[in-house]
Amino acid sequence: MPAPYRVLLETLRQGFPQPVSDRVHDAYFVFSIMQALDKVDDMKSELPLLGEPTELDYESARRQEIGPSSASVEDVSRELVRHFAGLPIFSHPRTQVNVVPPSSIASIIGALLPTIYNPNLVSDDTSHGIAVAEQRVEAMTSRLLGYEPSRSAGVFTFGGTGTTLYGVKIGLEKAVPDAMERGVHSRAVMISSGQSHYARLSVAGWLGIGEDNAVQVPTHLTNDIRIDLLEQAIREVVADGKRIAAIVATMGTTDAFGIDDIEAMVALRDRLVGELGLDYTPHVHADAVIGWAWSVFNDYDFEENRLGFRPRTVRALAGAGRRIRKLSLADSIGIDFHKTGFAPYISSLFLVRDGEDMRYLARGREDMPYLFQSGEHHPGIFTLETSRSGTGVLAALASLLFLGKDGFRALLGHIVEMAELLREHLEGHSTTTVLNGGNVGTVTLFRVYPDGVDTWTVPERERTDPTYGEKLLEHNEYNRKIYRYLHEKAMDGKGVLLSMTDCYRHTDYDEPMVALKSYILSPFVDEEHVRLIVDSVLEAREHVRG
Repeated sequence: MPAPYRVLLETLRQGFPQPVSDRVHDAYFVFSIMQALDKVDDMKSELPLLGEPTELDYESARRQEIGPSSASVEDVSRELVRHFAGLPIFSHPRTQVNVVPPSSIASIIGALLPTIYNPNLVSDDTSHGIAVAEQRVEAMTSRLLGYEPSRSAGVFTFGGTGTTLYGVKIGLEKAVPDAMERGVHSRAVMISSGQSHYARLSVAGWLGIGEDNAVQVPTHLTNDIRIDLLEQAIREVVADGKRIAAIVATMGTTDAFGIDDIEAMVALRDRLVGELGLDYTPHVHADAVIGWAWSVFNDYDFEENRLGFRPRTVRALAGAGRRIRKLSLADSIGIDFHKTGFAPYISSLFLVRDGEDMRYLARGREDMPYLFQSGEHHPGIFTLETSRSGTGVLAALASLLFLGKDGFRALLGHIVEMAELLREHLEGHSTTTVLNGGNVGTVTLFRVYPDGVDTWTVPERERTDPTYGEKLLEHNEYNRKIYRYLHEKAMDGKGVLLSMTDCYRHTDYDEPMVALKSYILSPFVDEEHVRLIVDSVLEAREHVRG
């Protein structure tokens, strides 16, 4: 008679994909996935979220413990699906929150397959052809952005923060030689715009540079860095005896899609290296996790406009392109396929123009005696992570193959067109003001005002006049009330799920300006959904006034 554990083992084996093809069991595997998908699909309705919003019970969650016995795949599936109740459907045309795109079917398959076979990209002996797929994506993206693939190199990492971490770490090693071995033994800074992503603080803190040494340079009202103040900051840093780990160009800010002039930034860096007699060249990293995708328009003929975009859309796309096409001037670039690549989380690619820069991250193979016993490609020598999943790689590859340049152009062109249409509608009402009216991306920031406010002059006064500070705070709270009403209506299936930012930017007297935010990324958004936003906002005004 077999031991009791052998009986249980036999049952558990049925809960794994079989290593040798078994048609009956393969059908069970597929059926189990289909059952879970069906359960999730049953939660869809007219609401822009799955099922009904539920109270999040963290106290109960913290009381949970592992059960004494195993459960069936079916029971586990039901339990997992339960956690999706209330989750926004990011492909829904009435979901316009932050920069979260829907995933294409192709990219979902790309993410699913590696979860079955668990390749680890630490080395090609544990990832085999998935390592080749990573190289394919690196080459395709390098060419798209203007790097030379025979010279560039890249690695998929844990998110946009990870791409910036890699870029700044390489720059830190250039500025403070031997920091990897000896620690940060010289005072170092990283420089970026005041509108750059807060990941700058995480990176500065985790690398030992220190959050206080994450220098922020003011921006123009268009949210791009001021080159004159960047020069001033560089000169002050160098005069103070500090070394520049990296200058970070933001190629599409999260809140307002501001695009830094990277050509001017690199030219300034090159000039000051000579003028200031630096014994190193500060590394320029492009945080292009959102803006990278606009590179598909680098070779698009806007005069011919064969895809037929509206004139205002053409102007926006060309406006973004005039700076995005200069991305190849950066020493390194961060790219998120899970943003404007329409792929699942997490799919982030870090690229360097000169692959030799990866040597700054390398460790000796003797430090890892249990790895790299076979194969020929071993990224684990220089990656922060040892375990790296193939999900992001194949999801990205799937997106590039599925969409191609024209697919990207059609999607980006459409969502920019819808954002432009929204801005037109909001500009047409006396009680709403678009804060990023000259914006060329898919995000619209706007403020709503009560009756009797001159929206032609008030936004400028709010921003510049400290004697108007009390009114600014009143209007901030007014917009918070508008947001809360819109959110409640969306949860009832009667409106659009928008975002709000507590600080679109600071005023000249250092007060935060609240803004409502529509981030259009769903290909299913159309004109009726744009009109619904405006109607919902006007309805919210009536409610707040009442």
